[in-house]
Amino acid sequence: MKKVRANITAIGMHVPEKRVTNDDLTKLVDTSDEWIRDRTGISERRIIGQDEANSDLSVKAIEDALSRTNYTPEDIDLIIVTTVTPDMMFPSTACVIQEKIGASKAWGFDLSGACSGFLFGLATASQFIETGRHQRVLVVGTDVMSSIIDFEDRSTCVLFGDGSGAALLEPTEEENVGILDALLGCDGAGGKHLYMPAGGSLNPATSETVKRKMHYVYQDGRNVFKFAVKLMVETSARILERNGLTTEELTLYVPHQANLRIIKSSMDRLKLRPDQVLINIDRYANTTAGTIPIGLTEAHLSGRLKKGDHVLLVSFGAGFTWGGVLLRWGIEPPVN
Repeated sequence: MKKVRANITAIGMHVPEKRVTNDDLTKLVDTSDEWIRDRTGISERRIIGQDEANSDLSVKAIEDALSRTNYTPEDIDLIIVTTVTPDMMFPSTACVIQEKIGASKAWGFDLSGACSGFLFGLATASQFIETGRHQRVLVVGTDVMSSIIDFEDRSTCVLFGDGSGAALLEPTEEENVGILDALLGCDGAGGKHLYMPAGGSLNPATSETVKRKMHYVYQDGRNVFKFAVKLMVETSARILERNGLTTEELTLYVPHQANLRIIKSSMDRLKLRPDQVLINIDRYANTTAGTIPIGLTEAHLSGRLKKGDHVLLVSFGAGFTWGGVLLRWGIEPPVN
């Protein structure tokens, strides 16, 4: 029998209409466009409008992905939503989305992996596909980081944006497409460097937690940078080696878009050419679980990928979490 792999058969994205430029942020905090560009590579980010939430972005990304298939939401078996900014603590955003799109035959759950969430979701979905449990699984990476960012803290408010990406996974027996391997990790010792102190059972919401701004992201940028580069490079090298590939054989390297300096340091150490690397942090900033599916969607729609190309997705995030997913692209380029 041929090996069944999980294959990405459709990809979609959605970002809010509202653009917030670096110059816009100078009206809120002591910063400058030059300072932000030099340290992060970011020029602008998208921010949700009033009365919008995670599920609204997610639904539009799913609709974008399904618009390039012959499927309806009733054909979906499972919805995995990877996020650290759900609509609410419960019910899960997956349940909210399931009702909104009319996926009456699907079940679903939320997965919290921070910036590595989408890769954790892909690895999880692939198990349901490879074992034959499900035929069509949606993996959604969405975060509304503006909801947990202190716009009086220049060290964090310049870094993040809101956005969503969605991928449809199906089984394939084709040898030249599908998810080949996943290498995932976490180290709780790094949690103190990137976290949100309150809002859970440890520090439930009180007037004191709100007053102390404990419901916002805290980040030790120096430590995050150091570990991000190290672990993204090590993960990339290991997953390529154990699959008998070199960086020269990669068509596209899609790193989590956290900081342009992190991306460029990883590129240099892996000896990747600029044409092999997806970079869009300048337009969207860090959308956490959304960065990789948004990047994949743009790469596909621009014709940057053809069926059978080797693609490596790599992430690093709060937890610390990290991961790499190696795949051969399974969608034909769009016809212009």
